[in-house]
Amino acid sequence: MKRMHVHVGVVSIPEAVRFYSALFGAEPVKLKPDYAKWMLDDPRLNFAVSTRVSTRGVDHLGIQVGEDGELQELRARLRAAEMTTFDEGETVCCYARSEKTWLKDPAGVPWEAYRTMEDAQVFHGRDRAVSDAGACCAPDPATSKPAGKTLDIPIKTTGCCG
Repeated sequence: MKRMHVHVGVVSIPEAVRFYSALFGAEPVKLKPDYAKWMLDDPRLNFAVSTRVSTRGVDHLGIQVGEDGELQELRARLRAAEMTTFDEGETVCCYARSEKTWLKDPAGVPWEAYRTMEDAQVFHGRDRAVSDAGACCAPDPATSKPAGKTLDIPIKTTGCCG
């Protein structure tokens, strides 16, 4: 089953948790000093906030899938539509181990298609600071290989969502 994902950059996790918990009527399922995540069923949403992005507001959007077959189907649909994608592969970000593919929509908003396999103990596999603008989870060029055309997403040296 698919779930919409939204990641928002915030200044204060406690302030964001207070606001979004009231808005959603639910507490976060994952809470760290620099990150919080809500897994909502109504609406079906994975909503995350973090202080690890260089911009405030919507950092990126995504589609989270529950099974590997769903991720392969989504990737095939994007390739069939001749979308430019970047297969990041397996990565650790936002305290989760996930498999990811990235693309940008016509407005330039970064999107990820991904499947989370399990929780992780670190924010990112290399747990470095975010250094430039763009999606907080943009793939690490040292470990990622493009699939098809080159994706024009500002590549960061860190990642984050999950």
